[in-house]
Amino acid sequence: MAPEPLRNDPFPEIRREDDAGAAFVLESKGEWWHAGFHLTTAIVGPTVLTLPYVFRGLGWGLGFLCLTVMGLVTFYSYYLMSLVLDHCEKSGRRHIRFRELAADVLGSGWMFYFVVLIQTAVNTGISIGAILLAGECIQIMYSELSPHGPLKLYHFIAMVTVVMIFLSQFPSFHSLRHINLVSLFLSLGYTFLVVGACINAGKSKNAPPRDYSLETSQLSRVFSAFTSISIIAAIFGNGILPEIQATLAPPATGKMLKGLMLCYSVILVTFYSASVSGYWVFGNKVNSNILKSLMPDEGPSLAPTWVLGLAVVFILLQLFAIGLVYSQVAYEIMEKKSADANKAVFSPRNLIPRIILRTLYMALCGFFAAMLPFFGDINGVVGAIGFIPLDFVLPMLLYNMTFKPKKSSVIYWINTSIMVVFSGAGLLGSFSSIRKLVLDANKFKLFSSDIVD
Repeated sequence: MAPEPLRNDPFPEIRREDDAGAAFVLESKGEWWHAGFHLTTAIVGPTVLTLPYVFRGLGWGLGFLCLTVMGLVTFYSYYLMSLVLDHCEKSGRRHIRFRELAADVLGSGWMFYFVVLIQTAVNTGISIGAILLAGECIQIMYSELSPHGPLKLYHFIAMVTVVMIFLSQFPSFHSLRHINLVSLFLSLGYTFLVVGACINAGKSKNAPPRDYSLETSQLSRVFSAFTSISIIAAIFGNGILPEIQATLAPPATGKMLKGLMLCYSVILVTFYSASVSGYWVFGNKVNSNILKSLMPDEGPSLAPTWVLGLAVVFILLQLFAIGLVYSQVAYEIMEKKSADANKAVFSPRNLIPRIILRTLYMALCGFFAAMLPFFGDINGVVGAIGFIPLDFVLPMLLYNMTFKPKKSSVIYWINTSIMVVFSGAGLLGSFSSIRKLVLDANKFKLFSSDIVD
């Protein structure tokens, strides 16, 4: 049996009927396929285009191994967390927030605030990154149409921010289900376009010479390997599975597994095809964004302009969905205090604070995106520090604490081994990401029109 809920829990179950964050943002009306749409948007994003670069730091064999192991571990991790949530629901305590679940099962008040801090940092970081990348997408299209135009990156970021402010007014996570279905097809669309472009480039007369050798320095090779592992962890991570499961209509038992199966079917198709095709063509010269390898600064483009342009449009559209998904935790926290669950969701009492707070939040994200066009390096550190504990450590710990498997059992040692291995990988990945941040520091310039690669 799991321990009783914390008596000093800031979000006790007995007050759920007055909880506007639960009633409005984490509205529970979804089906398993809706959870699959949300999960796919949270995991399968434009970061899939960095996977060939991951192989550059690992090579063919280790690249396939790490990608496969990370996929299996995250699927297992998310499944365990869904089991813990199901167990709590059957016990009369349906947790709809990661922080509630961690504090309840682990019986520690500080764990509540630890999860709030890490989850908020990761989610806000992704929202900022989505706005930054969306602005870059528009800049790429603009530079093709008007190479010497006066507009800078921060102008496009401001445009994206205005659109995000408008879209942020969807009241609940569940109300994003149709947007996230479109997001799923967009991820398949730009992946297939990029894979086709890579195959075409590899067979063309302008195909670059292929070299799959790793760095000559042993130390550099180690750092590159752990940086690549951190990137894979960040790509597979989401950190909001309890909030996604909260959108399911009760009882949620068993539904999340079907949603995970849908999500990982898309992952299987997109991740492996992008990794193999990109690394096959460019080898150890591949860029951190495969689109830049297909559109080199010098020499002819290696893919038809319309193909790359359509891929960029698909990426741009999906980034809006990603920004919306990862902002839901912030909205839920804000509306827990600002909204009145006893009033209608679109009543003036709730509509006005929602418009004001969500507008301010998105404006703040947009400001940081414009000010810090080197946010990718910062996000690498945040990802290594945030995704590892949320997705590779806490789910196993929560399962062991809830179901208490015998210490001699296989599942206990599998869970413990995953926690130990990925805690170590997270520390080394954080060190590697911080190292890259320091090495790139001389390239950083506030409000620059160029993103540091």
